[in-house]
Amino acid sequence: MARAFVFPGQGSQAVGMGKELADALPTAARVFEEVDEALSQNLSRLMFEGPIEELTLTENAQPALMAMSLAVARVLRLDGGVEFTKHCQFVAGHSLGEYSALCAADALPLDVTARLLKKRGQAMQQAVPVGQGAMAALLGLDFDAAVGVARDAAEGQVCDTANDNAPGQVVVSGDREAVERAVALAKERGGRRPMLLPVSAPFHCALMQPAADVMAAALAETALLAPAVPLVANVVAAAVSEPDEIRELLVAQVTSMVRWRESVLYLRGQDVDKLVEVGAGKVLTTMLKRIDKEISGQAVNSPDDIESFLKSI
Repeated sequence: MARAFVFPGQGSQAVGMGKELADALPTAARVFEEVDEALSQNLSRLMFEGPIEELTLTENAQPALMAMSLAVARVLRLDGGVEFTKHCQFVAGHSLGEYSALCAADALPLDVTARLLKKRGQAMQQAVPVGQGAMAALLGLDFDAAVGVARDAAEGQVCDTANDNAPGQVVVSGDREAVERAVALAKERGGRRPMLLPVSAPFHCALMQPAADVMAAALAETALLAPAVPLVANVVAAAVSEPDEIRELLVAQVTSMVRWRESVLYLRGQDVDKLVEVGAGKVLTTMLKRIDKEISGQAVNSPDDIESFLKSI
């Protein structure tokens, strides 16, 4: 059996994240310092002290969540002796978490990853004027039903399936009016609690094409190595290792659906029986219970979590 390291995406941020790590572990503190230096921004203070409104801004949340994940990953490696090629067989990340996964698996340097995510966050925020786009969780509908709702709600506008997170947890994204129609339709078709999400832009839909263009240019100029272990990519829900293919998928990911449910099932098919969530919160660990009860999950984001994980291996 096998293990995969997985890295959370936007929505897992919280004021105070990383502070306990930085106070207790110099290796983690150095990661936050390096990200601050790379961005010429005191991002770590924003992470530790808030305010949450500023931390949640896409251009801050994305590099902040990566910094948190990499602080944990670096402590595991440098202080705990964890080798990716020995202690895990795959990496995966939810949306921006793919960048964290690639950085942790030595495909991208930390400073480069921080700057890419800052650019990605800014480009995604700027792609659609505030108020024109929206996202909604169509809770309680299976994937095919959610796809049908999105299709029927579009009416010439954009309404795409953006996240297939877990059974009964599909997110749609697009023009605000179309997404609002999707919420109403989902209620009519038996959705449990379809709701608009408190996000600043409509991620993972066709409206994000300007941001995809920005990332295509940025990634074309970025040296990308093969990761130490294969990446299970959001866009294809399958393992990839070749740098040019990964680069193309990172661009496509901006406008494409995050196929997280399928990615977990792919890992299960590769005999993975444990997912270790590296970074803030435990969103992916919680979703895992709805996807496949045969895989166990462990969230690692504090000194105690790290100690517990190291004992388990």
